[in-house]
Amino acid sequence: MPRQRTGDTRARIQQTALDLFAERGVRQTSLRDIAERLGVTKPALYYHFASREDLLNSLVEPMVKDFEAYAAELRAAAPIPPRELLGSYFDLGYRHRTVIRLAIRDLSVLQELNLADRFIEWRGALGELLVGSNPSLSDVVRCMVALGGLSDCAVMIDHEPVAELREAAVEAAYDSLGRP
Repeated sequence: MPRQRTGDTRARIQQTALDLFAERGVRQTSLRDIAERLGVTKPALYYHFASREDLLNSLVEPMVKDFEAYAAELRAAAPIPPRELLGSYFDLGYRHRTVIRLAIRDLSVLQELNLADRFIEWRGALGELLVGSNPSLSDVVRCMVALGGLSDCAVMIDHEPVAELREAAVEAAYDSLGRP
């Protein structure tokens, strides 16, 4: 029987961890729980991840890198038509919906990995691109409703065709901005 490649094992560990974290929460899931679900020994997990925190970081890091790159790309390409920006933001949130859901459902993840501050920073950058650097209170509120609602749709709505969901969410977010 052929041996599994290290990358395959690492990916199986990550997927199993995501499943268990979603079921039980991060703090309530031990490496032993993950090993048992996989049918491997705890030392086998340590070969790939030094700790539960290391494993959690490996799940979150691709999302962090994507959001940081996205914000930087948008700043460099500004100005961007609002519908285009909202659509790309939906796509990014949808792509990372599993990890975002985990962070929302287990708020310790937001604190442990300093994600709350990062999300606030990213949203601030997007907001500035949408409503400028000196917006009225009304524009700030509309922007927060647009970005927050759009993100919630991308992350929380299941069982709908993604193209239809994207179209409806982007249109609603755009309408929230109060633009003609």
